[in-house]
Formats: sequence, structure tokens, C-alpha cells
Amino acid sequence: MDAASNPLLQLSYEPALEALGEDYYDIVSAAEFPQHILRFRNEDVLQKLGLAPEAVTAAHFVAAFGQFQTRQPLLALRYHGYQFGEYNPFLGDGRGFLYGQVRGRDGELYDFGTKGSGTTPYSRGGDGRLTLKGGVREVLASEALHALGVKTSRCLSLIETGEALWRGDEPSPTRSSVMVRFSRSHIRFGTFERLEYYRRPDLIDKLLKHVIETYYPHLLKVADAGDRYAHFYAELVERVAQLAAQWMSVGFCHAVLNTDNMSITGESFDYGPYAFMDQYNPRFTAAYFDYAGRYSYANQPLICQWNLKMLQKPLSLIMPVADLAAGLARFEAHYHQFYRQRMLAKLGFTTLAEELSEKLLDQTLALLSNTQVGYHDFFAGLARQFAPRWRQGSDSILSTTMQASDPAAREWLDDWRRIYYLCLQHLPESEMAAVAQTLKRTNPQPVLLRPEIEAVWEPITVEDDWQPFYALLKRIQSPYIE
Repeated sequence: MDAASNPLLQLSYEPALEALGEDYYDIVSAAEFPQHILRFRNEDVLQKLGLAPEAVTAAHFVAAFGQFQTRQPLLALRYHGYQFGEYNPFLGDGRGFLYGQVRGRDGELYDFGTKGSGTTPYSRGGDGRLTLKGGVREVLASEALHALGVKTSRCLSLIETGEALWRGDEPSPTRSSVMVRFSRSHIRFGTFERLEYYRRPDLIDKLLKHVIETYYPHLLKVADAGDRYAHFYAELVERVAQLAAQWMSVGFCHAVLNTDNMSITGESFDYGPYAFMDQYNPRFTAAYFDYAGRYSYANQPLICQWNLKMLQKPLSLIMPVADLAAGLARFEAHYHQFYRQRMLAKLGFTTLAEELSEKLLDQTLALLSNTQVGYHDFFAGLARQFAPRWRQGSDSILSTTMQASDPAAREWLDDWRRIYYLCLQHLPESEMAAVAQTLKRTNPQPVLLRPEIEAVWEPITVEDDWQPFYALLKRIQSPYIE
């Protein structure tokens, strides 16, 4: 295909990271695949890039993101990371690369990063490929999280590539794919940690200047470089705290929160064995290999905080330790503020006195912990059943919920009804319509639980039937009650 006629190849690619020099990456080549079948294309992302979806064909996607025709070098990024608490100096992009960087219509710089595009110097004996199921799962995860208001990378495309792969965690041989991720940045905590490992404060300083200029440009108005660095770290702490609160409120367990999976922009990305929990369980763990539960649902805020602390090691080579400590000291307050705000919205409230809101949240989590009601079912039921008459008496609140299926839950439900009724009393009657709307726009009806994913994967495997996948995708992209 003529590159001049391909809108994806005619985007204005910028060598922002490339310009930093080869201390940060290796130039690599993409694998050649025997087949190219476009299975997913993200129309919304195309529009964010200023492209009309109807002007971009499947052939355009295959040429750019299956055959990897390009005018810019492909960069396998270098990084290390703490994996399950242990430092690993043998990481780096092992089955992907930075394809290019472009400006969105909003003026922000975005990355196209691949997954499953072949081996690199960091493949460590792996084949550099991505299973088709892995690609399907990441498409679903990123689109579901985006629709739920989580700051996340997204998938631009998924192309099946016609190879047979052998994996220990999937029935093999299994089908292959290559995915292109659309994200703010592929610079990770581990990118800085690698430079500390090699004792290169000069390269850490150069990289941090690039990060601030590119992703935190508002900090350039801070005249003193030292103060600018302190402001950067404090803002990153706030962003990561907010991200953790977003995960927790939607019942999402990332499963592999190693520092190489933490973005320097505070964006969620790289979805492997993730899961949305069904019933509320703080100990819920998504990855079968996380035997100790390090990355369990409840541990996610603590792990994010620990990862930020590990990032202090490289940053301390170029900025005062006191500034780093002061920035991280705000993590818990930030997290609690963001979590409370999102959870109150799931309960229908945008403003509520702090003491009352704490009581409501405590009672809600106690109810979910001590009954058999599903986490998402509870909030979805609240959104469906809410009525202004609830303000008149607690007995009418969720009157058809839980007792029939779980009589032992009655006492917990009655305690929760009383506090919810009290919260409604603090609002005027005229606010009841606003409560109903808040409930509807914050509580999804379809939730991407594991059985949902398996239900769409089976027809793909057995009959190559993709319609259930596309139907599920459409539901999770518009998850709220109209």
C-alpha cells in the first residue's frame, strides 16, 4: 500500500522520546506475520487523533499496525523494575516497542505502543508474541475502565496474526495477535530505576526534564528547577492516589502492580490477569501466581504508595530527600479524598458532611463484607430502585433487596437503611432527582466479570464467531442506565 494514501502513516509523528538518545531505548525491527485480520479498531481514538473513521480502512490498519510500515524508527524501551517486591535488572520491552508519538486534537502528545510485535534484546528467551485471548482481554479491560471513568490507556487496534503459540496458562496451541496501545506515555517508574541501577544521575535529570516539559508543562512556570521537581513528584503522588481510588471504586484488581507497570503520568496500563471482583472481598486476588496476595484488591493503594517510595531512590540522586518525603506524605489523604468522593457518587451523593459520609461509607462496606450480595449488584440495584419516597421512611429503601435470598443480611441491611435514610434527610426534597441521576451515571449495569469474558471467548475459539465479543464491547462502552 502507498504510504501517502494511508491516514495512519500521514499523522504528524514527533520524535520526542527518540530525541533523548539511545541511552533510553534500542532500535528494533518488527516481526513478519503470516496473516493479518483486523479484529478490533477504536473509532473513538481515531477521532481523538483527528481522523474520520470512515477514511481509515482495515487495509490501512494492517499496513501500519500489522506490517508496521513506518517512517520513524521502532524503539524498544529500556527499563528495570520491582517485581513482587524484588528488583529485576533484566527487563525492558520484550514483546513490544514504541511505534510512534503523535498529537491528539487536544494538543497532548500520545504514544502508539505495540504488544506482541516480535522479539527484542529484552525478550529473555520468549517469542515476543501476544495470544489472541490476551489481546481480546486487554481491549475489553481498557474500554471498560475508560467508560467507568478510570484514567487508562486504550487499544487502538487488535490484529490476528495467524501463528500458533504455546502457553502454560492457555490451552495450546493458541492463536496469536498484535495489539497497538494508545497511551499518554510508556515511560515507567522502572525507566528511572534502571538509570539509578547504572548510577546515571545525568540521564535521570535529562529524563525528568523531558517528562515535565512533555507531560507536566504547567510546572515550567515554577522558576526554580528544584522546586519544579518537588512539584512534579507531589503531583505524581496525587495522580497515582487518584488512580488507585478509581480502581477501588469500580472493583477492579490490576493483579500485577510491579514498578515497570506504573506510568510516570499516573495512567493505568498493561492488563494481563486482571479481574473485576464479583462479591466484595478485600483479599480478592486476580493473578493465580500471586500466592501471597501481594497485589490483592485491598492492597492496591498500599502497593501504589510503596512503588512511589521506590521511585524516590532514583529521584533522590537529583533532588532533596525531604521534598520526596513531603510529597509522599500526602498520598493517604489524597487517596481517601478521591475514594470517598467516588464512593459517595456511587451512593448518589455529590456533597455530604464529612462525618456523615464516613459513617455511610463504613456502613456500606460492612454491609457488603457481611452479606452475599454482589459488589456491583448492590450499587446497580440501588440505581434501579431508588425513589424519592425513600426520603419519607427507611423501611421503603431497597425493600425488595437481599432479605429473600439472604435472610441473615436483614440486620446489616436495616443498619445501612437507617444511615442512608439519615443522609437523604440532609438533602432537600428538590435534590432527590439529582440523587437518582448521580446513581444512574456512576453505577454500571453490565460489568466485565470473568464469566462474561469466557462467554465471548468460547465462540471465537470454537466457531470463529466474533459477534458476542462485539456485542459485549458495545455494552461495556455504554455501561450506565439511560
